[in-house]
Amino acid sequence: MGDWFATVALLGLALEVTGSSAVASLILVLQSGPFFLVSPVAGMLADRFDRRRLLISADVARIFVCFGFLLASDAATLWLALLCVSLLSVGAAVFEPTAAASLPNLVDDADLAAANTLNSAAWGTMAAVGAAIGGLVAAALGRDAAYLLDALSFALSALLISRVHRDFRARRADGSHAEGAPLGLRGLRVAASETRALARGSRTIAALLVTKTTFGAGMGVLALLAVFGRQVFQAGDVGIGVLFAARGLGALVGPFVARAAAGDDDRGLIRGVSWAVVAFIVGYALLPLSPGLALASACVFVAHMGGGAQWFLSSFGLQRAVPDALRGRVLGFDYASVTMATTISTIVAGLLAATLGPNTALYVMIGIVGVTGGLWLLWTRPLRAATPPARTAVLPTTLDG
Repeated sequence: MGDWFATVALLGLALEVTGSSAVASLILVLQSGPFFLVSPVAGMLADRFDRRRLLISADVARIFVCFGFLLASDAATLWLALLCVSLLSVGAAVFEPTAAASLPNLVDDADLAAANTLNSAAWGTMAAVGAAIGGLVAAALGRDAAYLLDALSFALSALLISRVHRDFRARRADGSHAEGAPLGLRGLRVAASETRALARGSRTIAALLVTKTTFGAGMGVLALLAVFGRQVFQAGDVGIGVLFAARGLGALVGPFVARAAAGDDDRGLIRGVSWAVVAFIVGYALLPLSPGLALASACVFVAHMGGGAQWFLSSFGLQRAVPDALRGRVLGFDYASVTMATTISTIVAGLLAATLGPNTALYVMIGIVGVTGGLWLLWTRPLRAATPPARTAVLPTTLDG
């Protein structure tokens, strides 16, 4: 929730002091670019060190980063906000893969689907609440209040995690943890090799690894939400908050719909992702045709109901299939691929919006998702058409390098 308080305020600040949609999209680029660079390293750390301490450390560090936003108030100091956005992205790159890798160890196997549903729904709820209230807070109390609430949210997160006493890593039969992952460049090479071996051994795992990236290729649309909310619909920071809140509500509902419709088998997961692709494309394709903010919000809701379903299904499938000793590294590469695609997409969307206008930029983004999603649908057709072979999670033989 705190992140969305800050994001809405920062997007409003960037558009106010520069009037440039490209600068606004740069904020979203800096939220994903460092994430792409750091998350593979974070995956190694998650498989090597105490995951609870990693999560708490990432939260505490981001408390102090949030204070840096207080120094940015005009075009001359906007660079400080951009620097702090980058540092928050580094913290998130450590936190997110580590949290995802830990989740299967914090619940019983039978509860993993429900836990992922609740986890995705919690993200969607906080995105909706944070974005909506964040716009109101920024308008009523000023942007500094939004930044301070973001700092407070990290403190609360660290406190909650410190009170979880279940082991965040799986233990072997003798009660010890698996041998820690190698670090450095060798560790990255080994992690990449292990991830490739898992993907080669199972088309389902490969499909689940690729699907987030197919969405990420068009996620530059998020930068356009700020432009539509503030400039197209003339609703200021509140308009930005409303559209991002609709995104959060969609992400909240999507996992529940996906879990009820897709089931827990691999074929159901792939079929669910297929429908999610369609919902995302249709929702955003209708957005420029909306006569007002209310209908536009409904379009964004439909699109991100698909996005939330896709994230839940792919994350649940990977958590279930990948052994704990490798899970941090595999999920680190999964997050890296989607954030790389998102970064490139956001840069392209910002440039297109600045030169050709937001409507054209949005349709280009949807066209990209249509192409990448269509290729994914063709490639996974055998997985949807018939029951695939029994799922196996094979430990690669590259652990010794």
